[in-house]
Amino acid sequence: MSDDNGSRPARVEDVHELALAMPHVTVEYGTGDNPVYQVGGKSFVFFRNPRPDAVDPDTGERYVDVIVFWVESEADKQALVQDEASQFFTTAHFDGHPSVLLRASRIGELTRNELAEVVQDAWLSRASARRAAAWLRAHHPA
Repeated sequence: MSDDNGSRPARVEDVHELALAMPHVTVEYGTGDNPVYQVGGKSFVFFRNPRPDAVDPDTGERYVDVIVFWVESEADKQALVQDEASQFFTTAHFDGHPSVLLRASRIGELTRNELAEVVQDAWLSRASARRAAAWLRAHHPA
């Protein structure tokens, strides 16, 4: 992949492409036929239905474009959501849950490379230790 391609603004289609590019991925379909990307039967990225906990603070309208990404730890979660300028957020519904939320309408604020890192980290947080180690060896040789 060229740097130009990786540094361009991310798109929703990239979420699907990047998730499917990870090994051992299956796709289930949740409510509303939203894709749920899984590794070893564990979700790592999914598209969420509008819920009462994720709403526009000005209008009260439910967000219709929320994507959920698993993270490795609470520290990783806080690193992504604590900055006011961050595209990532969380809600009380996800307190104690190792995941962050991203509105599709803000995905272009990330580069494709940044999105790839988030998707890869989500996969690594849910893959078996054996699969994660094999992927890391192949992509980050010593």
